[in-house]
Amino acid sequence: MLWGAWVGFFVIYETVALFTKRDDDTLSENTRRAFRTRTSKTGRALFTVAVAGGAAWFLLHILTETM
Repeated sequence: MLWGAWVGFFVIYETVALFTKRDDDTLSENTRRAFRTRTSKTGRALFTVAVAGGAAWFLLHILTETM
């Protein structure tokens, strides 16, 4: 139930953000700003490590049924 509510909120929020076309209101824009992916090679590298690391952990977590 909680996951469904979160997904629903996210979908509604992102849809409104996409249609209002204001700067820095979508998840993608805020992620780019937080990691400074447009201006920093270090930011790009940190973002890559964070996403790849999270994906690798989740894959192992699901397949091996471990924490």
